[in-house]
Amino acid sequence: MSQATARAHSNIALIKYWGKRAGPRNLPAVGSISVTLDALYTDTTVVFDDTLSADCAQLDDKPADTARLTPFLDLVRTRAGIDTRASIVSANNFPTGAGLASSASGFAALSLAATRAAGLELDARELSILSRQGSGSAARSIFGGFAEMHRGTRDDGSDAFAEPMLEPEDWPVEIVVAITDTATKSVNSSIGMSHLDERSDYYQAWIDHSESDLAAMRDAIAARDFETVGALTEMSCLKLHGLMMSTRPGLIYWNPATVAAMQAVRSLREAGTPVYFTIDAGPQVKALCAPGYGEAVARSLEGVPGVLETRRTALGPAARVIA
Repeated sequence: MSQATARAHSNIALIKYWGKRAGPRNLPAVGSISVTLDALYTDTTVVFDDTLSADCAQLDDKPADTARLTPFLDLVRTRAGIDTRASIVSANNFPTGAGLASSASGFAALSLAATRAAGLELDARELSILSRQGSGSAARSIFGGFAEMHRGTRDDGSDAFAEPMLEPEDWPVEIVVAITDTATKSVNSSIGMSHLDERSDYYQAWIDHSESDLAAMRDAIAARDFETVGALTEMSCLKLHGLMMSTRPGLIYWNPATVAAMQAVRSLREAGTPVYFTIDAGPQVKALCAPGYGEAVARSLEGVPGVLETRRTALGPAARVIA
């Protein structure tokens, strides 16, 4: 019996990822740039146990389906040269499956815990490639601070990985998460982004503009140009949700509180507060704040009708073994 426990943090994409390339390895259609969140994380323990006849899992103190987990663990077992079944116990300190990137932190933590429990010592790039095969955004949660995910061009996925851009202390921007619904979203991201070439008239335009969006964001981050980073972040968010709404059937993840929080962020900015919004595949609004403005933005968003709670967070660290 061998085991390991790892912690990985959720991330939010500033330049969004949506859509997959053809093939079996969960390859992204576009690259992405994200920030890792210190206050939102997943802890996962993996135990390889010779007495088990099948993999088993528990998530947030409830039994979990292993249909997605066993093929992922098989990747680890093949690499380690073992066939031992595993027990997985995982917990999020934030709502699961609600548009807060729990699959990103979850598969990043699982990648690190499973490989260590299997006796493997993968470097960060190898962990990123492995994590991507569980969840595309998990490739970025291997790293702290700002990270970029490369789309890659190879069919084997060897060049589709994330890498760090800035460490958390290099540019301490803040994030305020406005939670408007804690329920599991009705359409998960993998289903929502499937077969987009057949389901959206706007999908090719999304792909065609991705490289220029990424290049502009790289330059803005390197220059610590918060206004440009924020404007690009909002643009990418609205382009993503425009693409979602154009998908047949249309995906509308927002609720009234989502829209109200977006409007509140824009009102704050018009009044002089450096803050911009972004939203992933869900109803939660994330406010990107210049250093020192998180507390004021959190107070404002707490007063928005329909906002259930706010989480204020700094940029988080890389995934790590904790036991």
